[in-house]
Amino acid sequence: MARPIKETPILFGEDARRFEARMRQVRKESPEEREIRLAHYRTVLRWFKNAEEDEAAGRIVTNTGSVAE
Repeated sequence: MARPIKETPILFGEDARRFEARMRQVRKESPEEREIRLAHYRTVLRWFKNAEEDEAAGRIVTNTGSVAE
């Protein structure tokens, strides 16, 4: 059974000011960094798609990545 989600803490004072200032900072990403991030994302999507196909076909994937029938 899942544990209940705890309340989100409320920040006050200097902690709140630092948090708000950090959230306002826009992180810049170079085109090379963006392409690397998107390549990783596409790889993970392929992993999920392959796992779904293996499951639908009744194949078992071991923790080493090999497929057993």
